[in-house]
Amino acid sequence: MLIFLRVTYIFVCAGASVALAPIIGGKYSVVSFILMMGITQIVTIIDILLPRKRLDMISAIYFGLLVGWLLAFQLQYAAQAFINSAGIGVQYEDVQGSDGLIHQIRQESPLARVIGGLAGIMLPYICISFLLQTKDDFRFVIPYVEFAKEIKGGRPLIIDTSALIDGRIADVMDTSIFDTELIVPSFVLEELQNIADSQDKNRRTRGRRGLDVLTKLQQKPKVEVRMLDVHEKDDLDHSVDQRIVSLAKRMSGRVVTNDFNLNKVASVQGVDVINLNDVANALKPRYLPGEQLHIKVMREGESFGQGVGYLDDGTMVVCENASNLLGKEIDVVVTSMLQNSAGRMIFGRMLNAPVPTPR
Repeated sequence: MLIFLRVTYIFVCAGASVALAPIIGGKYSVVSFILMMGITQIVTIIDILLPRKRLDMISAIYFGLLVGWLLAFQLQYAAQAFINSAGIGVQYEDVQGSDGLIHQIRQESPLARVIGGLAGIMLPYICISFLLQTKDDFRFVIPYVEFAKEIKGGRPLIIDTSALIDGRIADVMDTSIFDTELIVPSFVLEELQNIADSQDKNRRTRGRRGLDVLTKLQQKPKVEVRMLDVHEKDDLDHSVDQRIVSLAKRMSGRVVTNDFNLNKVASVQGVDVINLNDVANALKPRYLPGEQLHIKVMREGESFGQGVGYLDDGTMVVCENASNLLGKEIDVVVTSMLQNSAGRMIFGRMLNAPVPTPR
């Protein structure tokens, strides 16, 4: 449709140039035809060179010109009335009428036209600049005219690469807890593709898993996923985490991640974060000191004599004096628990093991 529009525009311009060239150029009608075609096709060239056009910027320029020229016209009209009433710069010219008498004709002062001309240049610039700088916050009180898209429901969720690789976001969206739009920025998708094309096997597997999770999200009828093309020149030199935070600020959205560092960076800059680890930890059952767990010792811990096992939900359990029981299943009594955004760890001792007495 766009190609058809451009071809039709070229034919219309050619027809108009053929009709107007003899009138304007006379005997130089061929030169006039070429010149008019070149001038009219400047619009087509600009349209081709700028394929990505933002509706909010076009609206800001259009309404800035409209409001600026309207204010300039009103200012010139008011200035003309004030100058005429005050008699500033008003001149009278003696003209002989048909009756043979000399009549004085009042000439309008050129000062009002000068004021109107300057206002017609300055006010559109001021209005366009104002609207471009406030297009994300300012909204016209006119039906069906707005710069920012009104999102139904809550604020949009901007998803991070780590959340896609983790995969739990697909299960969370299945619960219908979030009914807002899920946004995947273009630079997040590029980073995910780079990870999937990595030479490292583990890294390549993680990247492909993230792409599979994204495909799964797009196929869910209850989830609204939008791929957002972001081409901000000011953010090209920044990291992906910082670009996510900047995008969340511009869109008044929330970041979905399980990256502890991104969580901290976003929180410092006042951006709301939904950390999947925090969500998972909030839904996990609480284990109090004295409760019993049944685990299988998988490996040795960092400290001497410690054995490490895992619960079904992936929670790490560190048991004292269990390093010599690798591969065996044991009962553990919970002694303490450590929980933060990075995960949760449970510390305990074997059941029926002697309790150390404090010195």
